[in-house]
Amino acid sequence: MSRIAIFFAQGYEEVEALAVVDICRRAGLDIDMVSVTEERSVESSHGVVVQMDKTFSQVDFDSYDMLLLPGGMPGTKNLEAHEGLMAQIDAFYAADKYIGAICAAPSIFGHRGFLKGRRACSYPTFESHLEGATVTKGPVEIDGHVVTSRGMGTAVDLGLAVAGIFCGQEKSDELAKAIVYKQV
Repeated sequence: MSRIAIFFAQGYEEVEALAVVDICRRAGLDIDMVSVTEERSVESSHGVVVQMDKTFSQVDFDSYDMLLLPGGMPGTKNLEAHEGLMAQIDAFYAADKYIGAICAAPSIFGHRGFLKGRRACSYPTFESHLEGATVTKGPVEIDGHVVTSRGMGTAVDLGLAVAGIFCGQEKSDELAKAIVYKQV
């Protein structure tokens, strides 16, 4: 079974994070919610406190197939400021393993040079940070092993896209139908 880690920093956007977690778990994927600190509880940008599965120091990065970054402010800035997480994002990128981000968080990939020559999307006010990318208005862009999405309103699209990558399009379509998603 494929394993995914989604990283939570103080000020994350809760729908972007939790919708993806929910859909991936419905798909049968093993997804861990990881605090970038040693605190198990992380508060969102809107005051929602969520209990994490793991803290950063408990993560065995070799066991994951994908690393995901939700947006939100100041969550995105807090993720980017975490040197250990950025080192792992760099390692996954270099190894052609999947990395994903939504809303403001794709800006992190732009800052690191990962989007040069790739299609990518983000929250509209962060598009200027997608350095070297062909910026689209699509809900999700999958270009090689880099996955980006635009924001809270596209969180279900991102979850279904991740399910499609690891479980196949048929499973993703079944999930979309089961959750009464607009496209089915």
